[in-house]
Amino acid sequence: MLRSIDELLGYVLAAEDGEVGRCKDFLFDDRHWTIRFMVADTGKWLPGRKVLISPISLGEPDWTDRKFPIRMAKGQVENSPPLEEDMPVSQEYETRFFNYYGYPYYWAGAGLWGSAAYPGALYGVPQADVRQEQMEEQRPNHLRSAKEVEGYRIDATDGHIGHVEDYIVEEETWTIRYVILDTRNWLPGGKKVIISPEWAQAIQWEKKELVVDLTKDAIKNAPEYDPSVPINREYEVRLYDFYGRPRYWS
Repeated sequence: MLRSIDELLGYVLAAEDGEVGRCKDFLFDDRHWTIRFMVADTGKWLPGRKVLISPISLGEPDWTDRKFPIRMAKGQVENSPPLEEDMPVSQEYETRFFNYYGYPYYWAGAGLWGSAAYPGALYGVPQADVRQEQMEEQRPNHLRSAKEVEGYRIDATDGHIGHVEDYIVEEETWTIRYVILDTRNWLPGGKKVIISPEWAQAIQWEKKELVVDLTKDAIKNAPEYDPSVPINREYEVRLYDFYGRPRYWS
């Protein structure tokens, strides 16, 4: 199922022996556009700490009560490798994080999640013996804050048109399937549309821009996105047919 990232912010994170905070942000890699970590707001429990939760640790969400169960105790979270609030997540930190939990490295393997297609399949799987040289070869990604990229301008092939408002994530794989664009500040009578990250050419971090391989007219005339209506396959077919792009599910 597809869900909005903004919809997930504020969800309670429930460890096996109590709550550890609420969902504050997500970190995705800029190569596969897949969420690798959930950032927890731990409030007064661990003040000054940025706590990361891997999707590998998450159980089946309770969508009604807005809760993510975590398959670990609070002490495991508290003793995880510390990461200060303003520090970036380096490859060295990720290696320590995955070693601490004993999870397989998501960047070591041919699948979206290393040896698996989705993170839940890695829970309870022992780490493989991967050399550091192999990890460096297989891990060219950079992690980015989803909240940071919100507001970035959209740079089409012929000019600016809109900004990033939100994302649509596939809940099983944690892949960002769509970026929601708001064109209302750029076009008279503008609207919200969605595009696949596969059509993005680059993220210009210094300029705060997302560069896409689409024209302004294509985005302007694309099927309108209504946040109140769940995305179904019929809508996706119309979207991909309009842009003339191959369907990801084919």
